[in-house]
Order: sequence, then structure tokens, then C-alpha cells
Amino acid sequence: MNPVVGVAAFAAVSVATAVIGFYGLRISRTTGDFYVASRTVRPWWNASAIGGEYLSAASFLGVAGLILLSGTDALWFPVGYTAGYLMLLLFVAAPLRRSGAYTIPDFTEARLDSRTVRSVTSVVVVMVGWLYIVPQLHGAALTIRITTGLPAWVGQVAVVAVVCVTVVAGGMRSITFVQAFQYWLKLTALALPILFIAFTLVGSGTPSVAEASVNPTAAAPAGLYQNISLLVALLFGTLGLPHVLVRFYTNPDGQSARRTTLIVLGLLSVFYLFPTAYGLIGRMFAPELAQSGQADALVLLLPGQLIGGIAGDLLSALVVAGAFAAFLSTTSGLVVSLAGVISQDLFGGSVRGFRWAAVISAVVPLGIASMTGSLALAGSVGMVFAFTASTICPVLLLGIWWRGLTDTGAIAGMATGAVLCGGAMVAGAVLGAGGPPSWLAQPAAWTVPAAFTVMVLVSRATRTRVPHTVSRVMTRLHTPERPLVTER
Repeated sequence: MNPVVGVAAFAAVSVATAVIGFYGLRISRTTGDFYVASRTVRPWWNASAIGGEYLSAASFLGVAGLILLSGTDALWFPVGYTAGYLMLLLFVAAPLRRSGAYTIPDFTEARLDSRTVRSVTSVVVVMVGWLYIVPQLHGAALTIRITTGLPAWVGQVAVVAVVCVTVVAGGMRSITFVQAFQYWLKLTALALPILFIAFTLVGSGTPSVAEASVNPTAAAPAGLYQNISLLVALLFGTLGLPHVLVRFYTNPDGQSARRTTLIVLGLLSVFYLFPTAYGLIGRMFAPELAQSGQADALVLLLPGQLIGGIAGDLLSALVVAGAFAAFLSTTSGLVVSLAGVISQDLFGGSVRGFRWAAVISAVVPLGIASMTGSLALAGSVGMVFAFTASTICPVLLLGIWWRGLTDTGAIAGMATGAVLCGGAMVAGAVLGAGGPPSWLAQPAAWTVPAAFTVMVLVSRATRTRVPHTVSRVMTRLHTPERPLVTER
């Protein structure tokens, strides 16, 4: 790929992101604008923005790379990512919107009437956010190195710089416009090249699927335990992602939150058709990328490799722009959610505090990413989902649907999930050279039930600590709201 193509594509998407972000600055004035866009984001805008921030480096690059390596086993990733939103629709979206909170710690404090629970939840949310930002920066490093030949750190620093500018400028109001634009850019960046490739290959004597599926570097088929554990991580992990959950606070009412989730399901279903197609075509025509350890670069390299010439360069430029849109949108969503938590707890919840918190939220994971090596993108994000499913998800589900949850039970459950899943992640990294056992590589199947079990048992043992406000809070969570009426 011509290095100029990569630089031009990255510069174009960065400028577009900054321009749209500064447009949001013109209408971001109040604290509500910065934290939840004053709760006025309509379903289609919000669904596009959720799609923009949720479809991360793992979705744009990692899914195709895993399909190249593992074939049908990797299809559980797009299935799990999409089905997780059905779980959101059924169990979380509308009640969480009705809670009236700005952040997840706000919700747990209101539900359990405990500042200690809020503090613990804040720590967990920040940990999840930083763990999720790191793979985005690894993806940016990979993309900038593959497409331009520049040092990997340039991509990481550039993403953090652009995100800080847009988030500090306009907060949630600004990021909503940016992320909605970036979803459609990502969809276009994947769809047009793969359709062009498909039309080009029709009638050109392509190898049969049976022949193409024989990949000498393919990973061994995953067992039943691994597939179940992966699905548990993706389904329950989606319920606890802070940058996704905060989006439901921006809807006008619970009905809008449910409609937003339905639209997101459609947008995700359409999007994941294309990384799957890249992976399947890559198994036919680019198996050498798996052999050379460049599976995550399949989406970046396939258009230039199969099309070539000026057309190949133009299609590659579009893909590179979409890849950076993925890194920018997901990182900005995470930074917004983390800045809300940090500013509320450390800086008094002011707009100035939000801006300082946004810088902190972006710079810390930059330091972590610069000191760590990139793993398979989809796999590393899958571990973040497992951690989230073991910590934030239980306290949300039980807090919304079970009156018996206590502050002590919530803390014990989150601590259990964090220690067990975090320990499995560390042990898996230490044993990585020899290949960790499946129960460490995919721990969600036992860490998630353990967290739920401890949370329930400790709450039952401390039932006298059930807050006296539980009836009022539960009524608010489960009483339908009147739709917001605006004058015309």
C-alpha cells in the first residue's frame, strides 16, 4: 500500500472528526450537555452513535482476522456482540434510562444508598474502560505501521490527541454527532471494497470453498466449553460496558431507549456481514497473512492485494479511514463515560472537571498501550467482556430486578468477579507462551456464575442492610414513563 494513501486517509477522518466535534461545541453549554446531551438524543441518532462507539477495533479488524485463522469458530464473536444487545433490550435499557443517573456509579449509589458501593463501582468502571481503550490503541498502532510505515506509537498518540480535542470541546453532545457519522463511515468503508472485490472475482476462476478452507495455520477447533464461555462473556459483558450504558441516559424516555436498542440490533446485524465476508474471502485468497502473523491486517491489505492499481489504492484509503473511525469512535465513547465517572467523584461534576477527567482517561491507557504488545484484537476485547460480565453486569441485573440486593453483597460480588477474572487474565498472560488451559483463556463460564452467587449469598446474609428506599427506587425503574412531548 502506498504510504501516502494511509496518511491521507487518517488525516481526512481526523479532520472530519474534529470539524464535527467543534460543531457540537456550539450547542454544548450546560453540564447536562456534557454528560448526557441533556437527554434529548432521538433513537436513530443514538442508535447510529452506539453503533459507532460499539464497533471497535475488534469488530472492524479482529473478527475478519479470527475468521481467517479459525474459520467458523470465530463466528461466535459477531453473534455474541449482536445478541448482547438483545439482552440489553430485554433487561437493562429502559429501567436504566428511568433511573435518572448520569453514570453507572450514580445508579449503584441511588439503588443501594451507599457511597462505598459508588466508590467500588467507579474503580471497576475505570478499570473496564482503560482495559477496553488499550486494544483500540493497539489497533491504531497496527494500522499506522502497516499502511504508512511510520512508528507504531504515532497511531496511538494521534488517536488520543484527536479524542481529547473532540471530547474536551463538546462532551457527550459533540461525541454523539461524531460517532453517528463514524458508524456510517465504517459501514461504507467495509461494504464498498468487499462488494467491489466480490464483483471482480465473479467468473475469475475462484477456488472452491472446500479447497480454500484448508488453512495450514488455522487454530484447533474450539471445544464446547470455550464456545459456551465466549458466549457468556459476550452476552453478559455487553450489559456492563460503561460507554454503551451511558448512551441510554441520553434518550428522552424509556420508550426511546427500547426503540434505540432495536435499531442498534439492525445496524449491527448489517455491519457484521462484511467482516465475515472479508474473513471468508481471506481464507481463499490471502492465507499467507495468517502464516505471517498479520491476520488482524487482513481488512487493511485485502483490497490492495486483490484489486491493485489506482482502484486498489482508493479502496484501501477508504478502509484505512474506516479503521481509524473505529479507533476514534470507540475510544471517544469510553473517554466520555470515564470522564463522567472521574469528574463526578474527583472534580465535583463541573464542566472544567469533566475536561480534566477526559484527558486523564485518555492518557493513562496510552501509557499502558505503549508498554504492552498487541494481542489478537478480537481475543483481547473478548477478555474485557469477560471482566465486565464478572463485575458490572451482576450488580446491574440484580440491582434492577432483585429487591434483596445489599451494598455488602454488591461489593463482595464485584470483588469476587474482579479477582477471579483478573487473576485468570494475568495467569493466561504468564502462561501465554505455552498456551493457557481453556478455563483460563476463557474464564467467563465460571467467573460470572461465581460473581452472581457471591452477590446473592452475601446479600441474603446481610438482608438487614437492604436500603429503606428500595421500594421507591424499584417503582421508578419499572414504571413506564410518558413520552417526551415537544412544542413545534
